[in-house]
Amino acid sequence: METKGTLLSYRPDIRVVDATIRDGGLVNDFRFTDEFVKKLYETNIKAGVDYMEFGYKASKEIFDTNEFGIWKFCDEEDIRRIVGDNDTDMKIAVMADVGRTDYKKDIIDRADSVIDLIRIATYINTIPAAIEMAEYCHEKGYETTINIMAVSNDNDADIDEALELICQSNVDGVYIVDSYGAIYPEQMRKLSEKYCRFAEKAGKFVGIHAHNNQQLAFANTIEALRMGVSYLDVTVNGMGRGAGNCSSELLLGFLKNPKFSVIPLLDFLEKYMLPLKEQGVTWGYDIPYLLTGQLNQHPRTAIEAIKQKRTDYKKFYVDLYDYK
Repeated sequence: METKGTLLSYRPDIRVVDATIRDGGLVNDFRFTDEFVKKLYETNIKAGVDYMEFGYKASKEIFDTNEFGIWKFCDEEDIRRIVGDNDTDMKIAVMADVGRTDYKKDIIDRADSVIDLIRIATYINTIPAAIEMAEYCHEKGYETTINIMAVSNDNDADIDEALELICQSNVDGVYIVDSYGAIYPEQMRKLSEKYCRFAEKAGKFVGIHAHNNQQLAFANTIEALRMGVSYLDVTVNGMGRGAGNCSSELLLGFLKNPKFSVIPLLDFLEKYMLPLKEQGVTWGYDIPYLLTGQLNQHPRTAIEAIKQKRTDYKKFYVDLYDYK
């Protein structure tokens, strides 16, 4: 498959998806102030971002509302308090996890909602359930994606079968998700080729959601972009679970479409992200995240090590083999 575009051109099919509140919410239990979310919403509009993901549609039967902020659940009235009727060019997205969402109860008709896109997060072994959810949301009138998490753990045959099933459905797009930050650019190139090959035949798009355990989230994102992936996830200052994600300011500074502007993001970084870090909210590259990424493991052990302020990196690395 040939590459698409050059460093000096831009592709009109590119869509930038801000996931700061959703992935970043995993760092602070979704406890963002309305002021923060409103300012980020306004910043994303000024920066030319195409979609803003507000959080999860999580089940209140499974998750205690006292333990999480409102963006774990994304009730319609909470989103509307920030965006009104969202009379802008930027679309609103939420994520729904397979097995963690009362989607038939909590996802209302698109005609009654300010949400445009619902992204279904799934592991490869729950693809049929993900397709069922996506079809339900499609019938309700939403744009939909299926995001296959931890794809670095999946073999080629299973990925092929999953993509075949997804491409037979009414879902609009499918995402490569490097949940563990374990994928290298050469591997991302091959994965992108595979996903795009399946998707293009079915008239669907491909997206990427990268984690930064090995400081490759940006590199993997632009490598996927070169191969035809068009929906690109970012978070401001890379804020996200563990090592975080591809930074908005990196990608918007790289893309050549003149509609994108990094300046509003820089202002937001100064006035809102730096104070957040000063309050003790922690994310970003660190040695424990590097090691779980290199070993293609879930970052939960690294997250715990960071909380404990562990610096015994050699012992941590040796201990990781107990999880393999």
